[in-house]
Amino acid sequence: MNVFVLCTGRCGSTTFIKACQYITNYTASHEKNSQFIGKERLSYPSWHIEADNRLSWFLGSLDRRFGDDAFYVHLFRDREAVAESFFRRWGGGIIQAYQVGILMQRPIKKMDWNNKNYIMDICRDYYDTVNDNINAFLSNKTGKMKFELENWEECFPYFWEKISAEGDFDSSLGEWYKKYNAS
Repeated sequence: MNVFVLCTGRCGSTTFIKACQYITNYTASHEKNSQFIGKERLSYPSWHIEADNRLSWFLGSLDRRFGDDAFYVHLFRDREAVAESFFRRWGGGIIQAYQVGILMQRPIKKMDWNNKNYIMDICRDYYDTVNDNINAFLSNKTGKMKFELENWEECFPYFWEKISAEGDFDSSLGEWYKKYNAS
């Protein structure tokens, strides 16, 4: 069985995978195939846990390839916290791609604090769009769970049980107290 962690980014996906690396009956990685296109983009070994925020743009292909034969985690975090985190990282990445390529808005090349409200609106719109896509995708899946980052203490043990994980559970919990990829 494969496990896919679907999210916006800036919501703990790196920490999630670090914690999963203590699971011995699965492999786990973060953005393992992000450089590939076509069939290779979704080519994961069996018994693998993958977290990649860009999977939310490949949901049709993910459904065709794995359908209801995988377990899906909808990892999310407080909307304003995610938007603020993306705002602090302004200058490249998925939000600028979303702003210019999807929304067809004028690019903002340098951080201009006068544009904070505009940029925050883009970040919030991205958050809403990605989460709406994930929720629609998961509407007909049987193997799924919502995982609220702020409630990881309850969600992670439930996740561990749902996928019948084996390994060093106590060490995996320790990863949740570390900050990875913080902005």
